[in-house]
Amino acid sequence: MSSGEPRGRMLFSALVALVLTVLPLPSYLDIARPPFLIVAVLYWSMAAPRAGGVGFGWFAGLILDVFQGPVLGEHALALAAVAYIFCREHQKIRSKPGFQQSLIVLAALAFYEGFLFLMDAYSGHPLMSPYRWIHILTGALIWAPVAALLGYRERRS
Repeated sequence: MSSGEPRGRMLFSALVALVLTVLPLPSYLDIARPPFLIVAVLYWSMAAPRAGGVGFGWFAGLILDVFQGPVLGEHALALAAVAYIFCREHQKIRSKPGFQQSLIVLAALAFYEGFLFLMDAYSGHPLMSPYRWIHILTGALIWAPVAALLGYRERRS
């Protein structure tokens, strides 16, 4: 496997992120759980847009829909839209320092969560508590360590 197409590492990191996303936690910790799978999809959409990207975002979103039980396709559509933005602008995002990338991730997660909020309102599902917006902040906070961890092999080569 070449370093240009890191499909194995991408799928392994998505699997680990999915486990971290659905791992049962006490309610006081679950409020601040970062969106690990979404952050992983954003990273791979930026780092390897041909291997990751919209299809990977759609598939990861469908898996998230199955595990979290909202309207089927809700997370898939939102994650594919955010992955598209990251694929389209991957060179601009990659050239930014880590703090600015975290701010871009904060905006992307806010768009993602806002999209889910609108889908829940439109489909008649109960709108969740305001605590759902905490995930945006924790996702932006973990961006730098996740990007450093996932990009370790490229820097080493």
